[in-house]
Amino acid sequence: MRLLGARICILFCALAAHCAYAGNQQYEPLSASVQAALHATVSDEATPFVAFDTKEQARAWLDKMSRALAKRMPERRAREEFLLTVHYEATRAGLDPELVLGLIEVESNFRKYAVSTSGARGYMQVMPFWTRLIGTASQNLFHLRINLRYGCTILRYYLDMEHGDYYRALGRYNGSLGQPAYPNMVMRAWHANWSPSG
Repeated sequence: MRLLGARICILFCALAAHCAYAGNQQYEPLSASVQAALHATVSDEATPFVAFDTKEQARAWLDKMSRALAKRMPERRAREEFLLTVHYEATRAGLDPELVLGLIEVESNFRKYAVSTSGARGYMQVMPFWTRLIGTASQNLFHLRINLRYGCTILRYYLDMEHGDYYRALGRYNGSLGQPAYPNMVMRAWHANWSPSG
């Protein structure tokens, strides 16, 4: 009996390692105009770009963020592709890329295939109902760019809804509006681990 209990415990721990901390956005009906605007945002196939004034500035940012991420993503090429995609999608949505990195750290700890107990998927822990609501059901939320596009679009939507209040927007993103624990974790990760001046 003890052996069976130990095996169940090991299996539970192994499964828990693949689950993510958060990502429980709540379904809320959207007006037709908001739904259309969000659909256009996630459907746009614009060519990725990096929004820096100079190549030197871009390289300095990439090197600093890459060093901070190296333990979680050891393979340099994949790490830099991830960071460039984060920067592009965050900038495109009018978000601070370092905020998005802080959110990803808390949501999935940079695990591409993370799945939360509520079914949220990928780096930014996007709930599958969003693909049906503002995208197409065939979109793969484990795909790097699709996941980041949705996550950044959703966070921007919540920030606009909350008139720029990060704490309330992050609470909405996590499905914990009014509870300080999650926004505080994201804000701490953002400023302590991803601030370019830190």
